[in-house]
Amino acid sequence: MDEKVKHGAAPPGETHELAGVSARLIAGVIDAFLSVALLVLVSIVLDLIVSDSGSILQTVGLAVPIAYQWYFLTRRDGQTPGKFGLGIRVIKADGTRISDTDAVIRAIGYNVSSIFCGLGYIWAIFDKNNQTWHDKLARTYVVCKDKQRHTVDV
Repeated sequence: MDEKVKHGAAPPGETHELAGVSARLIAGVIDAFLSVALLVLVSIVLDLIVSDSGSILQTVGLAVPIAYQWYFLTRRDGQTPGKFGLGIRVIKADGTRISDTDAVIRAIGYNVSSIFCGLGYIWAIFDKNNQTWHDKLARTYVVCKDKQRHTVDV
């Protein structure tokens, strides 16, 4: 999406190359590691500051992964550190950047994709657009950042 676009809409007929399932998996592992590291760091700091931090830590345990995804997907061109490292990013079905709401729905959707032994993630292997359940919930695609070619017409 090198062209300047009015009001965030993609040019008609622009296409993107879908990211492969293996690239998505590797990016997910990197992001999971970083998200857990951030969660541990925040938990340690909270434990030092608050004497009875049990219930607060439960809330933080839910909020940190969502905040991690929200920040990177909305403020860093649809790329978490893992996605950046593999040259992939998340876009909306119409080719535009994802909104705050889309990022939160997608982050919560990770839990939905995990519920049935990870079936929501495995779904991407068989889906013609490599979409997981959380992609479908948020109406997003994961595409190669600098390649515009085939498969997803936006």
